[in-house]
Amino acid sequence: MTIDLDLPVSQPAIRAALGVPDLFVAATEKERRIAFLADYLASSGASGYVLGISGGLDSTVAGRLASIACQRAGATFTAMRLPYGVQKDQADVDDAIAFIEPTATVTVDIKPAVDAIHEATTDPDVPPKTADFVKGNIKARQRMVAQYAVAGRLGALVVGTDQAAEAVMGFFTKYGDGAFDVAPLLGLTKSRVRDIGRQLGAPAHLVEKVPTADLEDLRPGLPDEDAYGVTYEEIDAYLVGEKVSSRAQQVIEDAYRRTAHKRQLPPGP
Repeated sequence: MTIDLDLPVSQPAIRAALGVPDLFVAATEKERRIAFLADYLASSGASGYVLGISGGLDSTVAGRLASIACQRAGATFTAMRLPYGVQKDQADVDDAIAFIEPTATVTVDIKPAVDAIHEATTDPDVPPKTADFVKGNIKARQRMVAQYAVAGRLGALVVGTDQAAEAVMGFFTKYGDGAFDVAPLLGLTKSRVRDIGRQLGAPAHLVEKVPTADLEDLRPGLPDEDAYGVTYEEIDAYLVGEKVSSRAQQVIEDAYRRTAHKRQLPPGP
């Protein structure tokens, strides 16, 4: 994928495009986002929300916000366990779901579907690292297939976990975890998601957990920051308008250009 050199790229432009506010008060933002979810649900006529819970910070916070909103609206919140076979941090998933207090829980093992698609499309000429990366994207898309299948049967909406730090880096799978109906964490830096998690009373080990997409078999549990080449601290500082090193700025802005297609509707003539 080529870098979009026509995309306006500057710190102020990126902050504005991703909706990162200058001022942030965790308690206020918590209530504002719960109210948004409750109001949107009421206006949509949907029966509730659905979200896959990974055991990480973002899905824990988004899940609890949505669960509270559903309680206020008299609707249902369905939490989904979506392991690829055996999930090593299953205890964290269980802790997150206990904290979120969903109306119902559904478990779908994505491994059979992922392996079938992967094996049917395997090309021996493709390098193993590339094939494994593509398989990781299949996992993310299969998880979203499962969530929309459940949401469709319930007449519910799918909650996304996208936030500003991942959005600026394009660190999500197109039509995978980048597909959803509502995005309650929109415009939040990673540290601000943590602050809202603390306001909600989320378990400390989930709030402080090292973020990982954990999609690659060859690099299991790879921390997001290792994939980025910059830290969340640097990304968050950039997003709130602070000065960062020239190297960090270059990495962030290059990633933003390179992944522009993920944040836009598909182009046409």
